[in-house]
This record gives sequence, structure tokens and C-alpha cells, in this order.
Amino acid sequence: MTITITAFERSPDGGQGMARDMRVRWALEEVGQPYGVRLLSFKAMKEPVHLALHPFGQIPTYQEGDLALFESGAIVFHIAERHAGLLPDDPNARSRAITWMFAALNTVEPPIVDREVAEYLEDETWYEQRLPFIDERIRERLGELSGRLGNADWLDGAFSAGDLLMVTVLRRLEGSGILEEYPNLSAYVARGKARPAYKRAFVAQLAVFTAAPTA
Repeated sequence: MTITITAFERSPDGGQGMARDMRVRWALEEVGQPYGVRLLSFKAMKEPVHLALHPFGQIPTYQEGDLALFESGAIVFHIAERHAGLLPDDPNARSRAITWMFAALNTVEPPIVDREVAEYLEDETWYEQRLPFIDERIRERLGELSGRLGNADWLDGAFSAGDLLMVTVLRRLEGSGILEEYPNLSAYVARGKARPAYKRAFVAQLAVFTAAPTA
């Protein structure tokens, strides 16, 4: 059965791999599964056909036969469970990798997304007042993560779905100057981006943006 995911017809990030379909593309590339992509405009994302797949009108979604999923973390988990390459065989190591998946999305990502929301959606005065507090929360999390990673290449032994999600989360800080304060985390992200599967996924997402007509 063919896997089909959804993605932005014209990504707000300019095709730089920040849109959350990147996580799914990367996971599928890591496990060697072919997939198709259905591109959606912002208008189409809010129409009944798409809302039947994603009740919040977002991307990505994942369809394979009768199965339809939404939420990038859940989709990556599904892929990792069904195909070798993203979760260890050892039961304890597997559980730890899954724990890191949750940590990336539930502990590290929220303050980073808060920063993006403050930057793009709030008025300038309120943004300037909030930013130091948001950045303090981010630095607290990064300090803890940096201490845990130490000199290791990956979070828990071999590369896993936990690393895949954590790298995509940390990438959202690129350009802020914050990530560079933690050299081991910067190097960690660079290792993730150097993986052949990541590069293939990035090129595929960028190609969508460069081929899209200018609004």
C-alpha cells in the first residue's frame, strides 16, 4: 500500500525544513519507505475533506490503506514501530528512545514554539517584554539537555526516533543565537543534518517550495 503524506503547497519557512512534514519525510527516508505527497493550500487545510483526516486543519497527515494518522510525533512513532531503523531491538533501549521522543515534543519544543509565536503574532512591545522570560525557559531546557548529551553522538546509544525528533525541534532555534551557546547541541544538530536520509528529505521539501508559484 502506498504511503501518502500531506504538506504545505507553499511552506511559510521557505522550504528550509521547519514545517513538520519534514519529520515524517525524514523518518520514511531513514527506514527506506517510498511515499507520495499531497500538497495543500492554507484554504484546503480548513476544508471538510482535510478536516476529516486532521481535525485541527494542519499538516502533516499520513495515509496508508485504511489507516489515517495526524500529528507528526504520532506518525513518526508509527513508522518507527513498523520498520527497522528508528527504534532499538532491546526492549529497555526501545522504551528509552520512545521516552526521548516524548521529551522532544513535550518538554523541549513548547518554549521554543512560544518564542516563535511571540515573535510573529504579538505586538512589538509585548514581545520585547516577554522574550527574556521565554529565552530563560529555553536556556534552562537546553542546559539540561546539553548536560545529559555530554560528548555522546546521540541521546541513548545509536541514532533513534528520539534523536530525529529532538534534532527537528532544536533546528527551530537556528538563527536565534541561542543554540550556538551550547556547542555540543549545535554539533548534535549538525550530525543529524549530515545523515543521508535527512538530506534526501530536506531536498524533497525544498523542491516543493522552489517549484511553487509565487503568491
